Amino acid sequence: MQNATLSIHPAVDNGITKGEQNYAGGRLVCKCTSDPVVVEIKGDSAHNHLCGCTKCWKPSGATFAMVAVVPRDNVTVTANADKLQVVDTSATIQRHACKVCGVHMYGRIENKNHPFYGLDFIHTELSPQKGWSEPKFAAFVSSVIESGVDPAQMPQIRARLRELGLEPYDCLSPELMDLIAAHTAKAKQAAVAA
Repeated sequence: MQNATLSIHPAVDNGITKGEQNYAGGRLVCKCTSDPVVVEIKGDSAHNHLCGCTKCWKPSGATFAMVAVVPRDNVTVTANADKLQVVDTSATIQRHACKVCGVHMYGRIENKNHPFYGLDFIHTELSPQKGWSEPKFAAFVSSVIESGVDPAQMPQIRARLRELGLEPYDCLSPELMDLIAAHTAKAKQAAVAA
């Protein structure tokens, strides 16, 4: 990396580790040293990516968050659920964070009309298990400027992301944008037919 003080994210700074095929899942554990929140995840994550938005939880010193999705039915809080609270009840993604350490354990969309309804957002780096799907792209890259990154660093950040094999986008990946557009088109067609 050209600037050793710049951490993209601890999970990718030294290269990306590929996930295991047919990964069975594991648990996510908050950063509390006593009575941590534990969330069990059935199955592997999908659409793992880095996110530059200002709403996603990032480890200390990281420029980006790392976020993946899983079906909401595969997410179960198994310990210390009483420590969880929604960070911002007005946000589209209801991020459930530990009240003590502040770590976001999962994010859930409650709007049944949203294209990603039924998927929960998780941070696989909170898992002691290895094998989760690896990040494949970086989303909302320009948004790191809103977090305090010097705009002059953006060419270096984009170059480093590409060097890691993570195409930088200022929205989601084209595949996910196509899913959103298809959902919107289908909803419009249903409204016209009704």
